[in-house]
Amino acid sequence: MEFEIWCLTTMEEKDSKFLRRLGLLSTMALTPVFAMGIGFFIGLKLDQWLGTSPWLTGFFTLLGIVAGFREFFRFVKRSQENLEDEGKKHD
Repeated sequence: MEFEIWCLTTMEEKDSKFLRRLGLLSTMALTPVFAMGIGFFIGLKLDQWLGTSPWLTGFFTLLGIVAGFREFFRFVKRSQENLEDEGKKHD
């Protein structure tokens, strides 16, 4: 009985870590895409409103790309710090 409880606890911890990492990876992958899409949409609407096509669309798309990759690298840095912290806890 004690062995079964230990196995269940261990599996739940593994599943929890796996799901946390899966969520982090999906967030890292989708952030640049959404940032670029939002920048494109804002630029497109401003170009339609002001009649400045394609300048604002290009500018805001580039701004979205930069913001998305900046956030991507922040995620990577934060993930590395978390992994280092987990490694220190196990030592």
